[in-house]
Amino acid sequence: MSTALFLSSAEIAELARPDEYVDPVRAGYRERGHGAPAEPRTTLFSDAPAGMLTGYLAILPETGAMGGYTYAAGFDDRDAHFALPIFDPDSGTPLSLLDGASMNPHKTGAAGAVGVDALAPVDASDLAVIGSGTQARGQLRATATVRAFDRVEVYSPTQSHRQEFAAEMNEELDATVAAVASSAAAVEGADVVITATNADEPVFDGEMLEPGTHVTAMGQYHPGKRELDTTTIERATYVPDLRARVTRDAGSFIHAVEEGVVDEDHVHAELGEVLVGDAPGRESPDDITVFDSGGTAIETVAAARMLYDRAVEAGVGEEIDFAPASEAMGSN
Repeated sequence: MSTALFLSSAEIAELARPDEYVDPVRAGYRERGHGAPAEPRTTLFSDAPAGMLTGYLAILPETGAMGGYTYAAGFDDRDAHFALPIFDPDSGTPLSLLDGASMNPHKTGAAGAVGVDALAPVDASDLAVIGSGTQARGQLRATATVRAFDRVEVYSPTQSHRQEFAAEMNEELDATVAAVASSAAAVEGADVVITATNADEPVFDGEMLEPGTHVTAMGQYHPGKRELDTTTIERATYVPDLRARVTRDAGSFIHAVEEGVVDEDHVHAELGEVLVGDAPGRESPDDITVFDSGGTAIETVAAARMLYDRAVEAGVGEEIDFAPASEAMGSN
């Protein structure tokens, strides 16, 4: 019999600050750059009741974990539920089962921050955030740890939402955070642009991007999701989190290919390849760069191992039994 540690969402929320996800996630992507296995998400759709079941996987030997998210969203309860098992990559035994919802914006925000750190101008001081939900907060909190922003402009369609976001983030960050009335006002003059939406249509005009701007897009997780226009994709040095997913679920890239603006050779490199020096990131101060952060098990497994280690040290979590197949199935 093996034991694993079950970590509840409430326990996970107390184990690490948002900024403490960045280094483990960076290490996970460096492992990917050295060849660690990872596969893009697989999503199964249901029509009645409407919903989707999604899963993705990664093995990170140096981190000391393998596993990945499985989550259900929609269906009759119109909600989402995240289960995250991780296993020891040497023995194959289960280490932990995490109720993974509360960590989601932190691990995703950390991936965005790693992309900004690898690709954005080192002196970036003006940040545009398009979106004002939980994921936008996660992106901003993490990204503010890798660049010293003086000013942040946030736009989302609902005025009260963007104003609440600005007020909250002003209390947390050293930067001045202001709500603006349009995405164009946010993007104008920005050194870094973050899109954290579920938009089906582009949320800004790529012609507005000044030379040297970096864009991190995290709402590119379905062929129908399209935060970035074809102009942005065409102008940019395009770096995804995982190359294999760009023709499967990176909506803006898929649309640009369908429009004949780019082809698959437009993929510059994976983030991990940039991190380990196998591909250059920003080669010129005038480069426009895009990090397409649609989500992988790389950041998920890396973050989960960090949380598991902290839980063991803190003595939190509940031990649960897992029977190995040789025991559970016996001679049958």
